[in-house]
This record gives sequence, structure tokens and C-alpha cells, in this order.
Amino acid sequence: MHLLKKKQPRGWDNQLILQLMILPALLTLLIFSYLPMFGIVIAFKDYNVLDGLFGGRWIGFDHFREMFGDERFHTALRNTLGMSFIKLVITFLAPVLFALILNEIPLARFKKWTQTLTTLPHFLSYVIIATLTMIFLDPKGIINGILQGLGITSQPIEFLSEPSHFWSLAASLDLWQETGWGAIIYLAAITGINTEIYEAAKVDGAGRLRTIWHINLPAIRGTIMVLLILNIGSIIYGGSNFNQSYLLGNVFNRDTSYVLGYYTLDNGLLQMRYAFATAVDLFQSCVSLILLLAANWGAKKLNGSNIF
Repeated sequence: MHLLKKKQPRGWDNQLILQLMILPALLTLLIFSYLPMFGIVIAFKDYNVLDGLFGGRWIGFDHFREMFGDERFHTALRNTLGMSFIKLVITFLAPVLFALILNEIPLARFKKWTQTLTTLPHFLSYVIIATLTMIFLDPKGIINGILQGLGITSQPIEFLSEPSHFWSLAASLDLWQETGWGAIIYLAAITGINTEIYEAAKVDGAGRLRTIWHINLPAIRGTIMVLLILNIGSIIYGGSNFNQSYLLGNVFNRDTSYVLGYYTLDNGLLQMRYAFATAVDLFQSCVSLILLLAANWGAKKLNGSNIF
């Protein structure tokens, strides 16, 4: 009986299949990220919906001049930068510290439960978080009840209507929601450390603190720098700033809760000033790019870790 030899696929055939698998991702990126960039031109035009992208009169930098002369823009810019810097310092370092502590817990079951419980808030909708915040921080809510019961304060604290509390409240919510989720990537990096290094350190008499300082921290230094660069690049967008401003902001705390995301929404969708809103967004994108490049350059100069 004649046996037919099965034809073996050539190397480039396998490679072609693998390369084609990335095609849907490239098309998605092209359609939703690159094609909309042509809309940037309306930031320099007296845009009218009926005229389309290529119609309308060119007005140069008029929208940008109006933006920088608007008092609301300065308020929104100050609040965005203030909230972002506080979050960068607090919510960026917290996952690193939490991952190092979690890695030192010897009880595997307790460690697993702690990691699960601290990760869950990341998956909650911000609408739910805002609702819970309003319930708990109400003047008659449980937090004020506890504070008054312990004698820490004699009067209810107006957490949501006092402007001076909003930035710390926003940072606290981010800390609660993102610390567990952010620690996952650092824990993964620590888990990848060769156990023989720990054993060698123990033989040399290294305690836990020395092990963390000389083994764990150097192992995750590259990850820390990459995430720090990305966080610095997004300072002017502020991550969750818009959600917090939109859902927890009110007329009483507007001086500190009004951010650039809300300012763009106000002008773009509520007042239908699409060209002006595009100019604001273009300003944010340019500043983000400059911050990202500067952070990348600084990281490369400091310790050789950079993204590109």
C-alpha cells in the first residue's frame, strides 16, 4: 500500500498565519485611533456641522487664544494638575508598597483572600462608587456618625460640599479602588525572581528588609519606571478625574472639582462648540506628549530604564 507523505507546512506559512492574526487589531487601531485624527483640523476652523471637516473658514489659533483667556479653563487646569499630582504621589507608590508587603505574608490562603478583596473595587462602576460615597459621607452618614461617636469632631463634616476636601477625597477613592489592581503587576515581577537568589541571601545572613531592598526592589525597578513614565504622561488627562468631577462635583465644591474633562464636555456637547472642544483636547494631547517624552528622557538619564 502506497502511503502518501503528509506535506509539511513551510516556515513562512506559519509566520504568515501568525502575522495575519494581528490584522484585526491593526484595523481597529486604524479606524478608531488614527482616522479620527483628521478631525483635529476643525480646531483651527470656524467649524459648522453642515460644512463638514473640509468646509468652514480657517481662523488659525483663535480657539486657543479664547481658551487661554477663559477663567473657567484656568480653574479646570489648576484642578486637573492638582488632583493628578496628588494621585501620582499617593496612588502610584501605594501599589508598590502593598505588593512588597503582600509578598512577605507567609499564609498563602490569607494572602490570596487579601489580594482578591483589594482587587475587587477596580471592577466596580464609578456610578456605584459615587453612590456609595454619597451615602457614607453624608452629614448623617456612617462616617460622620463614627467620627462624632469617637469624639474626633463635634459637628458633621461636609465632605462633598466643602471645596477643600475634594482633592483628598478624590485621591482616597483612587487609593481604595486601584491599589490592589495596581499591585498585581509588581507581584508578578517579584514572583519571577529566582528562588536561589533568596536562598543565597539567607545564607549570607540577610533579613527580610535587606532582601526587599537588595532583591525585590531592584527586580521591579524597571516596571516601576515604565509605569511612572506612563502616569506622568497622562497627568493632564488625570485618569479618573472626570468621573469624580462629573459624579461627585456640585455647585458647592465646583472651585476644586471642575476639571479639563468636564470643561471639554461643557463646550463640546452641552454648548455644541465642537471646534473649541477639539482645541482643548489638542492642547491636552500636546502637553501629554511633551510630558511623556520628558519623563522618558529623564528616566533614561537616571537609571537607563525607558520605554522607547
